Amino acid sequence: MYKISKSFFLYVLTASLLFISCKSLKPPKTVPAPLNYTDNDIVKIEIDRINKFLETEPVRALWRAYLLGNEEIVEKCRKAVELRLEVSLEEREYLDTRKYYKSLMSAFPGWKHEKYSLQQIEEMAARDVPALSGTNKKAPAKIADCMQATVTIWVDRGIKVQAGAGYADIIIGSGFFIDERGYIVTNHHVIESMVDPKYEGYSRLYIKLLNDSVTKIPARVVGYDPVMDLALLKVEIVPDFVFNLGGSRDLETGDKISAIGTPIGLEGTLTSGIISSTDRKLMPLGSVFQIDAAVNSGNSGGPLIDSKLKVQAVVFAGMLQYQGLNFAIPVEYLKQELNFLYKREEVRHPWLGCYGHTKREASKKTGLEVQYVIPGGSAFMSGIRPDDIIIQIDGKDITSIDDFNYFMMGCETETILQCKYLNSEKKECSCLVYLDVRPKSPGLTIFQSDLMTDSFVPLFGMKLVSSSTINRNLYTIEKVISGTVADNMHFSPNDSVTVRDMVIDEKNEYISVLLYTKRKKKAFLDMSIGISAAFDSPYYF
Repeated sequence: MYKISKSFFLYVLTASLLFISCKSLKPPKTVPAPLNYTDNDIVKIEIDRINKFLETEPVRALWRAYLLGNEEIVEKCRKAVELRLEVSLEEREYLDTRKYYKSLMSAFPGWKHEKYSLQQIEEMAARDVPALSGTNKKAPAKIADCMQATVTIWVDRGIKVQAGAGYADIIIGSGFFIDERGYIVTNHHVIESMVDPKYEGYSRLYIKLLNDSVTKIPARVVGYDPVMDLALLKVEIVPDFVFNLGGSRDLETGDKISAIGTPIGLEGTLTSGIISSTDRKLMPLGSVFQIDAAVNSGNSGGPLIDSKLKVQAVVFAGMLQYQGLNFAIPVEYLKQELNFLYKREEVRHPWLGCYGHTKREASKKTGLEVQYVIPGGSAFMSGIRPDDIIIQIDGKDITSIDDFNYFMMGCETETILQCKYLNSEKKECSCLVYLDVRPKSPGLTIFQSDLMTDSFVPLFGMKLVSSSTINRNLYTIEKVISGTVADNMHFSPNDSVTVRDMVIDEKNEYISVLLYTKRKKKAFLDMSIGISAAFDSPYYF
């Protein structure tokens, strides 16, 4: 089963436990400042940098040329991107074509290709993608058919030795057919040893069909996404039945669902229940379903189906010590990613280098409030700053962090997009943003890239200001963000904190700090507090 504990980013630990088996970490002493394009030396350096980007990252070069504002360099970069577009068309690399096409349209409003429209490019990019192209003639008509469309995933990792004895090291999960060509969806964590470059042991991948639990059919990994815990497999057989993908945005709390899989090795097990919640923030991107259908080890990767026998989610986790607390990834996320799983092998998610929450006015969601921007990142260079509110990206209205994350799942990295936002004075502004690659550990990347006074905002939800020239570890809290670790620990503006130590736990993927503090809400009593935050959360974007 997926380790849910990694995804919770609020930890409250005692000081005696925080720093066992951890590694000390220090923030940088300086951070990048906005480039001063009135300085001739800076302009010359930037032009040299753009020319180097042209060789390997022409879209990045075009974006930086646009920011620089040098028409000659912009034109040079435009031609380079147009050339790459034509090459990708010739080589039928239509995802690349789409990336170049959208970037040129964003940078040059009114630009269009002499032969193809963006819609035609989109159609070519989606061609042959499992479950997204063609008509399914093998859809299940009854539950028994659904059982046949579900498979057992079998990862043979050889022999492991414990207490001097050898045991078979087998990972068992579930999966389901989405295409009659033999494509199967499962969880990334089920097949992780097949794609993890750090894993050096033996690992072989097979599937087993319900009507033949003896034969192991070889399978290969086509694509995988560690962030969303999804994977696409391929076997060289023609399945009897293939699932249709539903529209899980229509599901509501209380709707009936059923899970199919291989819990603890019991093939073809069906359990039923309801959607307990549609909005659990347990993954780095998006919200997942909470379900009460029984789920155990081996169910991971299996389908969650509705009364019409359509897949509405992919089972990925359960809290085995508690009954009725299980979780599934909405099928909408899978559909957004299938193109990349099919053609990109490892899915890379876009990243602007920001942290923020949904902006609300009364009960209405009005945008994505930016509460932190990493120095030197895409958003930073584009002019986006804390307190800005993103209201549109690539023409798509944004009313929440969920809107933004869902849209970004369907976007390619290394793409330029138009972004509209309200600045701190509520004036509507626009800019071009470049979709960089989301780091594996955004929180850790931020801490290593920014001053502690600012990095505490995305990590713990508190903005610090230095309050002593003698004691560099003494700070005053300037701002506390609602719903964050700092808020839940009852910190307030003007509280005094001394940072005693800061360490990281790479194994459990969280960062911890030991604070000596005087808090207004606690009558300014002296105390030491240890708090932690995960390396990733749904609020980094």
